[in-house]
Amino acid sequence: MQRAASTIDEGEVAKFQAMAEEWWDPAGKFKPLHMMNPCRLDYITRQIAAEFERDLGTDAPFKGLRILDIGCGGGLLAEPMARLGAEVVGADAAERNIPVAQVHAEQSGLKIDYRHTTAEALAEAGEQFDAVLNMEVVEHVSDPLAYLTACRELLKPGGLQICSTLNRNPKSYVMAIIGAEHVMRWLPKGTHDWSKFITPDELYDLLRQAGLEPVDRKGFVFNPVSWRWSVSDRDLSVNYVTASRKPGNSS
Repeated sequence: MQRAASTIDEGEVAKFQAMAEEWWDPAGKFKPLHMMNPCRLDYITRQIAAEFERDLGTDAPFKGLRILDIGCGGGLLAEPMARLGAEVVGADAAERNIPVAQVHAEQSGLKIDYRHTTAEALAEAGEQFDAVLNMEVVEHVSDPLAYLTACRELLKPGGLQICSTLNRNPKSYVMAIIGAEHVMRWLPKGTHDWSKFITPDELYDLLRQAGLEPVDRKGFVFNPVSWRWSVSDRDLSVNYVTASRKPGNSS
């Protein structure tokens, strides 16, 4: 039987595969995210497991949960969520990230619904999720309150949002701008605008204004001696993360 003609452009696929390898190269341009990722995943998985009474020691503990990773990039968080059994939608406003993430998920044998879209567009379409991962995005948007309101609309009643960002103080300027962008060159210069950083109290206030109930906040702390990130109960001075709940009962 004659095979149907393929519309795949092998040259384009090869380019995206090369980009995917860069996204997933722990020593490449996304090294800072790879370094922080175990710390982020530890917090995320523990919060979701506690909220939905799941045992992380079982196979596919997040089975039956629908999770949105907004600002998904190459899928560094979406893929672990899928491996834990969740139905995952990965959304990013940067169009080029989507085929990169799709290629790597396919290479990894994972089924993830990646989309080039925004939180506002998903909310307008009536999408609903048990949990929204909103990691290192809120400091990049033009209207944090409108953005967080859209994220709340995306949650089912009783749903959980995990939101991380950067504190705004002299230390965060030294660490995140001078250190990460200029000295260590972990990030391209201009990646962050310090004036758009948000203090923990400001974020809690924004979350409440958006109709969410803040339930937890922790710091992500980098140790230059061990060269590792860890979760801190007290040190929220630079990177930090929050958990908030949409009022109502989850089904």
